[in-house]
Amino acid sequence: MSKTRKPISKKSDPIKIARRVLQIEANAVKSLIPRITRDFTKVVDLILSSTGRVVITGMGKPGIIGEKISATLSSTGTASLFLHPAEAIHGDLGRVKCNDVIIALSNSGETDEIVKLIPVIKKIGAILISIVGKKKSTLANNSDMILNVNVEKEACPLGLAPTASTTAMLAMGDALSIALLEAKGFRVEDFAFYHPGGSLGKKLWLKVEDVMRKDKAFAIARQDASLKKVLCAITRARAGSATIVDKKGKLVGIFTDGDLRRHFEKDLSIVSKQVKDLMTTNPAVVKKGGMAVEALSIMRQKKIDEIPVVDKSYRPIGLVDIQDLLKAGLI
Repeated sequence: MSKTRKPISKKSDPIKIARRVLQIEANAVKSLIPRITRDFTKVVDLILSSTGRVVITGMGKPGIIGEKISATLSSTGTASLFLHPAEAIHGDLGRVKCNDVIIALSNSGETDEIVKLIPVIKKIGAILISIVGKKKSTLANNSDMILNVNVEKEACPLGLAPTASTTAMLAMGDALSIALLEAKGFRVEDFAFYHPGGSLGKKLWLKVEDVMRKDKAFAIARQDASLKKVLCAITRARAGSATIVDKKGKLVGIFTDGDLRRHFEKDLSIVSKQVKDLMTTNPAVVKKGGMAVEALSIMRQKKIDEIPVVDKSYRPIGLVDIQDLLKAGLI
């Protein structure tokens, strides 16, 4: 006899439920912030000083989170692999070496498959770090370092489905991955190296020469030129700025639409002035051979829309405009 499906309660409000779930999970992540102490720094230092890999292990939902953390580590310059604990206790522990760092994920700290790994990990001599929800647990007590991800409650009203606890694990894993990324000085080109496939890789490998404006589309003027002459050069190039050089052709400044507006607000009779009196001196630059994404990073940091490209002699050879990066698909 088939069972009839219980109708959804009319009192159930999906919007309220979703908002409640997100609030609980947001609180769980926020509660991690004061727990980022010197112990977190020690974990980072242990991984940085290791000559092996970071081996992530976890069972069930924490295992799925562990796979994501391992993937994030790998793509940001920290060699990592995921080791399923059930397979590990049946031979796959042979992948683990004494110079590896093991990160075990378990909310209870009593997951049977994880606990069974502890004595073997100790015998191998690998460092054991736990991302755990219970500080007083078998896993935590036998770890070299712990990252506490205890949550007040799960978003599941039954308190059964891992929700807030796995969100906290994921957030802690991201925090660790990015801390390692910055400690290693991981660069945009390094990221491109690990993501060579598809459109992402192609875009990340673009050089500034591939997107910069040059020749007739590149407005350039001497610093002793009048503003009128510079504006004519900008108009001919259909650009929003002119790159300014000295007598030797070396970059000394840039004059933009923004500069024009700011000076006009103060003095309407500036047309006859020399551009050296109106330009922005010592502008940010990107060197020939640099990556387009580097130019984008500088432009975002400096909050500018144009950046000159210079050669080894500091002579401008082109200009990257924010619109060029948009057309290239980098934004």
